[in-house]
Amino acid sequence: MKVAVAGCCHGALDKMYETLELLQRRHNVRPDLLLCCGDFQAVRNEADLRCMAVPAKYRHMQTFYRYYSGEKKAPVLTVFIGGNHEASNHLQELPYGGWVAPNIYYLGYAGVVRFRGVRIGGISGIFKSHDYRKGHFECPPYNQQTIRSAYHVRNIEVFKLKQLKRPIDIFMSHDWPRSIYHYGNKKQLLKMKSFFRQEVESNTLGSPAASELLQHLKPTYWFSAHLHVKFAAFMQHETNSKEELPKATKFLALDKCLPHRDFLQQIIDVEHDPNAGDSLEYDPEWIAVLKATNSLVNVTQSSWNMPEKNGLHAKWDYSVTEEAIKEVLEELNHDLKIPCNFTLTAACYDPSKPQKNMEPVHTINPQTTEFCAQFGLTDINDRIQQAKEEGSGRGECEEEEEEEMDSTGSAEEPSEYNTDNSGLSSFNPDEIMLDEEGGDEDLSTCSVDPSPDHPPEFSTSFSDIRIMPDSMAVSSDDAMDSNNEELEKSGGSKQAEEKSSTERSLKRIGGDENGNSGVKKIKRRNQAIYAAEDEDKTD
Repeated sequence: MKVAVAGCCHGALDKMYETLELLQRRHNVRPDLLLCCGDFQAVRNEADLRCMAVPAKYRHMQTFYRYYSGEKKAPVLTVFIGGNHEASNHLQELPYGGWVAPNIYYLGYAGVVRFRGVRIGGISGIFKSHDYRKGHFECPPYNQQTIRSAYHVRNIEVFKLKQLKRPIDIFMSHDWPRSIYHYGNKKQLLKMKSFFRQEVESNTLGSPAASELLQHLKPTYWFSAHLHVKFAAFMQHETNSKEELPKATKFLALDKCLPHRDFLQQIIDVEHDPNAGDSLEYDPEWIAVLKATNSLVNVTQSSWNMPEKNGLHAKWDYSVTEEAIKEVLEELNHDLKIPCNFTLTAACYDPSKPQKNMEPVHTINPQTTEFCAQFGLTDINDRIQQAKEEGSGRGECEEEEEEEMDSTGSAEEPSEYNTDNSGLSSFNPDEIMLDEEGGDEDLSTCSVDPSPDHPPEFSTSFSDIRIMPDSMAVSSDDAMDSNNEELEKSGGSKQAEEKSSTERSLKRIGGDENGNSGVKKIKRRNQAIYAAEDEDKTD
């Protein structure tokens, strides 16, 4: 079957679907499935806009509301994950996934589904070390901290995905797996996006949590977005035993929604089960994992670690048996079809009656209620509501005290991972600073020139084959202690290098003592991501 993959669409659904229809008319190419790798922006109304972490001038309604209201319907089944520019209050209604509009399905904080026998997984949000070990405690109305932390990846979602044993065909993440740039045309990447050089050379660009999942899941395809540059890589995974067959992952990072000529390079042929139906289906192993890990659900701001084999936990392996998977199948009477139970949970935007003062509210979505009741799971939003009403634990009483903490977290609660790139921005801690030059150019590492009449084979996009060395592996065992030991062993020269690197970073964003910058003007990713309206009209 043909699968189209899109990067950040930023709510421009009309443009995206019109592009696919144009492809069909001009090139007789019709995808069976569309995957979107975050920054989808399922904005229903003005209240949703207030829950999106972008500067006010970029809060545009776009066109999703037309699909939410039923005025339009997605012409192709669409599955997406969340990014870091979303209507977080809307997506929060569906922590386990669900329909945001007819024929448009959100995978949840993390999820796995099946379509025509193809197994598709994903994880929403971006990685930030200071929120990684917290629970999903946020709820609208958000403050300046929670409007961002709401879309930060949590360790429980990574832990759940790591319990999977069966092969994954396709996986999506918004930010790139850390180190993936070493397996493609890195030279060309840095030529097009020179401001990535410092993070690439220090191996801090991207998500260490996604890197961990990449090594564990070893999917056939991995798609990402976020950085607004097209980049391909090919990773040959190491085998754990002589009996294990070699596995490789084809990685593709997508630019934002592109003209139809570029979309041709983002449609791949995926082997599928010809006997499978055309409905989106639950994945029985994933449902079994959700049931097995339900006791680990946390809705507090307290930092906590997932169970490990370290002598501190009675149980650390939550992977499921074939018997547990069989029980899920029996519960569903072997009918895995995801019910088309979309319902409106908020007023839809009416261009003739704008409501600029509409306030967001915390909503319990019937889809989530039904899903949790069917499989015996905790409704995260219901648990948050209870905590708020009772004012217990980390509810309202202690929340205000917690929110006074600096967004970079507390040194007394070290993250499982010791680095992220949040410190590069003095405006928005979730954005990387971008140079004025470079813009949003498309970067393709295809070994053949793309042609609108002859779309290249997907395999030609991968310029290198390498095996990831153990030294690049990032696992849950690589905690702060091991990092500190390495620093101690490296001696004074290493400290001097780090000091010099830190000074260069500070100079980069701080300028001289008179406030004048000694380098080229830089801007937030937001300013590069959100093109001006005039530019959009010319695309």
